[in-house]
Amino acid sequence: MFDDQPQPEIDALIDSNREFKQLYQRHKKLDKKVMDAELGVLPIDPTTLAQMKREKLAAKDQLVRMYAAQAT
Repeated sequence: MFDDQPQPEIDALIDSNREFKQLYQRHKKLDKKVMDAELGVLPIDPTTLAQMKREKLAAKDQLVRMYAAQAT
């Protein structure tokens, strides 16, 4: 998700910002569920999968905004 940013900066933000940490963990959890569903490991109906993908994208967008705000 933060491929261009140094991991120590991400880790520091996770450690210092509770909201960022919770959202980061939520995104990781959704990412795993979506991947499992797409691989057929986790049986999920298409509507639920689409909703999870939207939530994951919204979480990512918010994380990117929070990171950018912290960096300035």
